[in-house]
Amino acid sequence: MDYRQAGQKWFLRIDKGEEVLETLAAFCRQKGITLGSISGIGAAGQITLGLFETKTKTYKATDLTGDFEITALTGNVTTKEGEVYLHVHATLSDIECRAYGGHLNKALISGTCEVVIDQVQGGIEREFNADIGLNLMKF
Repeated sequence: MDYRQAGQKWFLRIDKGEEVLETLAAFCRQKGITLGSISGIGAAGQITLGLFETKTKTYKATDLTGDFEITALTGNVTTKEGEVYLHVHATLSDIECRAYGGHLNKALISGTCEVVIDQVQGGIEREFNADIGLNLMKF
């Protein structure tokens, strides 16, 4: 991974073999980023997407392996119990331009991934909501 800062924006290049969420979380911890938005594009070969089932309050995971374009990576940086908390979704396409999307659990980069983190001053903490079954932003 390599990066450059421009104002409050961070431009990152995540390299082949690196896992997106691990890399982003480590970067945010290193730079003290506790609030911001994430966007990106790239190529990944091993991906796990999730869908939150509201009735059962559980995630259903789907694993994808092969050549996939990350056509949209979007999410945010907040904190939970004082630690960096990423909430990221992804849309991918395969060789036939079929789209897959959902909550991003894992993405191992097969080519490169270009990410922009728009850092915002301040912070928003998350808190588990038992009624919903998710870690919600606490205002």
